[in-house]
Amino acid sequence: MDKAEIVKLREFLRKSFGAQALQVTPSSQSAEAADVLLGERKIGSITVDDEDGDRSFAFEMKLPVGRAVLQDYLRKLFENDKLTIIARHKKTDSVELNNGSEFLGVISADDPQGSSFTLQMAILDIDLDEE
Repeated sequence: MDKAEIVKLREFLRKSFGAQALQVTPSSQSAEAADVLLGERKIGSITVDDEDGDRSFAFEMKLPVGRAVLQDYLRKLFENDKLTIIARHKKTDSVELNNGSEFLGVISADDPQGSSFTLQMAILDIDLDEE
């Protein structure tokens, strides 16, 4: 991941979550990854996906809370009351995350009890060109 991509990813995530405090920094683990920070705290990671000749990115964030408080947790974390959790048709192990009417990603349960979740968000290279 080069510096220009990191800047574009930062701006994309800031816009998506409505959180200007988000930072994206190169990962010390891999040249094809970046860390996502909110203040001093690492909240997730981004990896590159170059399969099929198209460059895209995958943002993953662990959510250490249960389903009942998921929406409140995300709203408080990003200081954005427009974030909403929406049930998926015929799916009980995952929900969608939206910012207003804009789809952001899928939140899946990490365990059958639903005591923790993972947000997965695909970011296409064309999404970054709009920034």
